[in-house]
Amino acid sequence: MRILLAEDDALLGDGLRNGLRQHGFQVDWVRDGEAAQRELRAQPYAAAVLDLGLPRLDGLDVLAQIRQAGVTLPVLVLTARDAVPDRIKGLDLGADDYVVKPIDLDELAARLRALVRRAHGQATEVLRAWGGVSLDVSARSVSKDGQPVTLSTREFDLLQAMVLNAGRVLSREQLEQHLYAWGQEVESNAIEVHIHHLRRKLGSDLIQTVRGVGYLLRKEDNPAA
Repeated sequence: MRILLAEDDALLGDGLRNGLRQHGFQVDWVRDGEAAQRELRAQPYAAAVLDLGLPRLDGLDVLAQIRQAGVTLPVLVLTARDAVPDRIKGLDLGADDYVVKPIDLDELAARLRALVRRAHGQATEVLRAWGGVSLDVSARSVSKDGQPVTLSTREFDLLQAMVLNAGRVLSREQLEQHLYAWGQEVESNAIEVHIHHLRRKLGSDLIQTVRGVGYLLRKEDNPAA
């Protein structure tokens, strides 16, 4: 899933970006509040990690402005250990969670997964799809009817995006936005290729093509949809 990281400290930002990538996130990194606000209003991120001490526009102002603009994505704020008032204000302004510096990457990744999961109405790390397909988001593993299925990184990410949006048609452009961060090359037929592989591995009827619009993954509780 694609997230925005807003952190002005170059060393910390680089470490967070690389660490979150290892946890399966696609990360766009900005270093000031104006850039963060602009990108959060323009791009369909799954979540954001927002440092409160940003230059040009501080994190609390970013948070207030995007919430006023109707941006509802989950936001996790980064705060100093002794910044209790900032944490309280951040939560009151619409932050969904916070992590205290110094940051444990495993905890940060787990909290982000939980925020995204809850935003899509999912209660556990294991996501279930129509046709006996299950995804363990933490382990990044997939099974069908209880049997493990090997997927590539992109295939897993695409399937996760579709399961989180089950019952909703996603265009090729929307799927590309879920899968690729800045600077990553996207081949013109990449989504079609990944869909083909998922159908071959998990069943041809799992993902439907809605001609001229995009792709639809059926909801588990409504197999006739």
